[in-house]
Amino acid sequence: MTDLKDALAGTLESGDILVQISPATEPGVQIDLQSTVAFQFGDQIKRVISETLNELGIDRAIVRATDKGALDCTIRARVTAAAVRASGKDVWKD
Repeated sequence: MTDLKDALAGTLESGDILVQISPATEPGVQIDLQSTVAFQFGDQIKRVISETLNELGIDRAIVRATDKGALDCTIRARVTAAAVRASGKDVWKD
């Protein structure tokens, strides 16, 4: 994967998630999740973030996510947008 720069996507509005991606010096994806529903859905939120980054070929990043009750589809969209901004790779082009 290409080098990453700091990027973010999303908001702190109810039903959304703010995703910040930063470059990491160590291999792997580190996820720091803050969520009012982390007790019930924290593992699922982290899984969606990890799977989305894996599909985009990002295997070295620090992710800070502040969740406000976002659905999986919203989490995927925000992670994808932040990853595109961080990597410069447009995943929507053929």
